[in-house]
Amino acid sequence: MRTTYEPERVETVVIGAGQAGLSVGYHLARRGRSFVILEANARVGDSWRNRWDSLRLFSPARFDGIDGMPFPASSHEFPTKDAMGDYLEAYAARFRLPVRTGVRVTSLTRRRGRYLVVANDMRLESDNVVVAMSGYQKAKVPAFASELDADIVQMHSSAYRNLGQLRPGAVLIVGAGNSGAEIAIETVRAGRETFVSGKDVGSVPFDTTSLLGRTVFLPVLFRGVFHRVLTLGTPVGRKAQRKRTHSATPLIRTKSRDLAKAGVQRVGRTTGVVGGRPVVDGRPLEVENVIWCTGYHAGFSWIDMPVFDADGAARHDRGVVRGEPGLYFVGLDFLYAMSSAMIHGVGRDADYVAGAIARRPRAEYVSAAPSLASA
Repeated sequence: MRTTYEPERVETVVIGAGQAGLSVGYHLARRGRSFVILEANARVGDSWRNRWDSLRLFSPARFDGIDGMPFPASSHEFPTKDAMGDYLEAYAARFRLPVRTGVRVTSLTRRRGRYLVVANDMRLESDNVVVAMSGYQKAKVPAFASELDADIVQMHSSAYRNLGQLRPGAVLIVGAGNSGAEIAIETVRAGRETFVSGKDVGSVPFDTTSLLGRTVFLPVLFRGVFHRVLTLGTPVGRKAQRKRTHSATPLIRTKSRDLAKAGVQRVGRTTGVVGGRPVVDGRPLEVENVIWCTGYHAGFSWIDMPVFDADGAARHDRGVVRGEPGLYFVGLDFLYAMSSAMIHGVGRDADYVAGAIARRPRAEYVSAAPSLASA
């Protein structure tokens, strides 16, 4: 067993075994490069399994496979979150990708020209590191959340699983994006008085579950607009990228009209707490449950290098970090295109980054690269 004073030497460390990390692993293996993938969860795919029980993907199965392995379902079916988790686990096994699970990275630094990755009781030294994670790692809740009465059940959407976690009574969902809309439909259909707080973010202008939506509009949207038109290589894409940082994603499956029809009550912003109750539209609202669908922080504080701008965004060109040779990001929102953080779009970015790694000199100390199993 290696001691903490003797780092294990690996040519490339990939941090994260979600769709981004596995895609990077696939493309590195195709190029015969040596690497290891570190995953904090106990199983590959747990990042999907650990979401609310009724969640289904917003994209049909035809767009839910990553490079080398189609998603094993009817092309127009919307997979469950568990099916997606199982697919990723099967993908890692099929291509014999070297994933180490239960390994949470706590520090990434650079010393003597190489990167030092600290995770659990291990240290790894590498020439290349790929941070293959989204920028949505740490739940964000307002500071005044701690002022709510203890008898109000409150949780972030990342902790919500099902109705069994809630007290009887009304539910306030703070945040009117896709997560908020999906959970609101679930609570109101269970007979709970449900309020959704926040600005209407708009919605895609068609029914994604209809035959026309699944066969015509979604392919145009996912493969055409998001993947080929809205990229950093086009003027309209660059404009969309700038706007993206200041706007929410429109509702995809559950629309505002669906919320109204189901009986969800739309209210204004939640601005604070008075008397232990959330303040909405300037007055306390009597509810027994609050679900914060208020987004995430990037959660990259463990990266101890000057690679972020004043707003906390990574400085990179298509995932290649400026000023830090050998450091890369994959899986970030709009890394290169609107599709970069989507399952069907991550492969292009992974291939680009794997190519950049392959053009670097091969480290002398590396072990043999994993053999890519036949598809």
